[in-house]
Amino acid sequence: MSNQDQKHPREAKDRSVINNLLQSEPNDYNLAELARMTIRYRGFPGARSIQQDLQTVLSNWQLTEEELYQKTRDLHSQQKVYSDRFKTDQKQDWT
Repeated sequence: MSNQDQKHPREAKDRSVINNLLQSEPNDYNLAELARMTIRYRGFPGARSIQQDLQTVLSNWQLTEEELYQKTRDLHSQQKVYSDRFKTDQKQDWT
């Protein structure tokens, strides 16, 4: 970690999500999670291992970042990707 790097407040909780993505195949939910994590950590000054792992998942799934975002935009316009996972009106945490 360089002198300028910061620790992301969600890094510890997000690590399990990212580890799951590293071992998973792309499906609607996993694509949405990868997009959410990529947005969260894009440009963040720290969490280098998470950022590297997100790039690894993109590479493993043979996607560019823009292709990922297009797929997830299409998914979200057609369905509620998270509705099956969260049966309540619980708010999604995109911070």
